[in-house]
Amino acid sequence: MPLVAHLTELRTRLLRCVIAVLLLFAGLFYFAQDIYTIVSAPLRAYLPEGATMIATGVASPFLTPFKLTAWVALFLSIPVLLHQVWGFIAPGLYKHEKRIAVPLLVSSILLFYAGMAFAYFLVFPMIFHFFASVTPDGVAMMTDINEYLDFVLTLFFAFGVAFEIPVATFLVLWVGIVDVETLKRSRPYVIVGCFVVGMILTPPDVFSQTMLAVPMWLLFEVGLLFGGLVRRPTADDEDNFRGDQPPAPRP
Repeated sequence: MPLVAHLTELRTRLLRCVIAVLLLFAGLFYFAQDIYTIVSAPLRAYLPEGATMIATGVASPFLTPFKLTAWVALFLSIPVLLHQVWGFIAPGLYKHEKRIAVPLLVSSILLFYAGMAFAYFLVFPMIFHFFASVTPDGVAMMTDINEYLDFVLTLFFAFGVAFEIPVATFLVLWVGIVDVETLKRSRPYVIVGCFVVGMILTPPDVFSQTMLAVPMWLLFEVGLLFGGLVRRPTADDEDNFRGDQPPAPRP
C-alpha cells in the first residue's frame, strides 16, 4: 500500500477507536453516580461511623463521577482498541508472527483486567484498613472524592501494567533480546526491581508495596516459564509469505 493509503487506514481506525470510547461513555454516563459508589466502596467500608467522603471543589460532585466514567469507558474499550491496532499491523506480519500475536493480545487484555480486579478486591481493602487503623486520635478521616479517584486510578493503572509482565517477558525471550538463562541469572535484580517499582507506585506502606512487588515477581516467573517453552523463529520461518503473497525467492 502507498503511504497515503496507510495514513487513510490509520485515520479510519483511530476514528473507530474514538467512536467506541464515546459510545461506551454515552451508555455509562447515566450510571456515573452508581459507578463512583462502586469504586469508592473499599474506602467507605473503613470510614469511621458517621464519617463520609467530602467534595472540596464546587464542581467536584459532577466532574469527579464524569471523569471516572470516562476512564471506565476507556478501560472497557481496550479490546476494541487493540482489535483496531491488530487490524492495522496484521497484514505486515508473517504467519508464524500472527500465531504468536493473537494469543499475546488476548492474554494482555485479560491480564490487564486481572490486575485491576486484584487491586480492587485484595489491595484496596488492605490499604484502606491500614490507613484507617493509623489515623491519629482527634482526626476525622474524611477523604475528598477527587483525591480518592486520582489515588485509585493510579493503582488501577499500576497493577494493570504490572500484570503485563508475563507478556513482556515472553516477548523479550521470543524476539531473542535475551535468553532464559540470562533472565534466570538476573532473578535477584528483578526481585529488587519489583520492590523498587512497588515503592514508587504505591502508598508509603509496606503492605501495598508488597502486594504489588510479589505478584510482579511471580508473573515474571510465569513469563519465564512460558517463554522457555516456545521455539524461536528460524530462517526457514521467514520464507513464510505475508498474507496471500508468495515467498520471495532466495538469492
